[in-house]
Amino acid sequence: MTSRPIAALTGATGFLGAHLVQALDAAGFSVRVLARREPSPPGWGEVRPEVIPGDLSDPDALARLVEGAKAVVHAAGAIKADDLAGFMRVNRDGTVDLARACRVGAPEAPFVLVSSLAARQPELSAYAASKRAGETVAVELLGERATVIRPPAIYGPGDRETLAIFRAAATSPLLPVLSADARMALVHVEDAARTVAALALAPAPGVWALADSRPEGYGWREILAAAAAAVGRGPALVPVPAWALPGLARIGVAAGLLSREKVGEILHKDWAIRPEDLAPGAPPVRWSLDEGFAATADWYRRAGWLG
Repeated sequence: MTSRPIAALTGATGFLGAHLVQALDAAGFSVRVLARREPSPPGWGEVRPEVIPGDLSDPDALARLVEGAKAVVHAAGAIKADDLAGFMRVNRDGTVDLARACRVGAPEAPFVLVSSLAARQPELSAYAASKRAGETVAVELLGERATVIRPPAIYGPGDRETLAIFRAAATSPLLPVLSADARMALVHVEDAARTVAALALAPAPGVWALADSRPEGYGWREILAAAAAAVGRGPALVPVPAWALPGLARIGVAAGLLSREKVGEILHKDWAIRPEDLAPGAPPVRWSLDEGFAATADWYRRAGWLG
């Protein structure tokens, strides 16, 4: 019996990472993950990957992670940090250390870096700048072995970042339309994970984006209306004048709803994706926005996250 090729994965305990464990297994890989600890209860469904204890700052753990791997998927990253240096330590320097380990322990394995669409606009935040820096070092160190994936906002079961939208839709009589002309691409976590797994099997060197069947994105009104429908309510959608956006952002930061890092990204008007920038060879999209939001809201209710 032929053994399965090993896919080494970082970030396996995160929202996307948990789905990547399952998608890589379904793609035919034996999954090996780097984790400080195995989640309890495990977030990997029926899959039980090999766990290498450690993190991106542990060179011995990185060496064990990638040894003999036929593909390396780097999905770990910091989404919160005190300053630019904190983001860089994880999102840039962690990528450097993993890429160097790959050059020794998995010299022929493709390297798939899960970045962020925010890296397209590195001036918007320290997070965005650090993700762009991670992309740069991956390509510098690994050249044609590196496939960089830039997901837009990812939603789905287990996501805490978009949970606030669903909670607001379920409880508030009013939802603010932050911009009348902004466009935001989205992708369901299962579609994102399947595409990343497909690229681990058939790498496409370069920098690519992910999206659902609407790469041109959605307006805020569409997103909020879909969230309201998913929770079975019909709050009024209220346009927010441009002059009020900075104040609204400050209120969000003060209330703990937003980090300062996220304000510039959320208020940026162009998170649309050109069709030619989409990852080649991506499997067909399974989730529409309405179906994906409905399934996500149902999962939140069953998990007790949404009343």
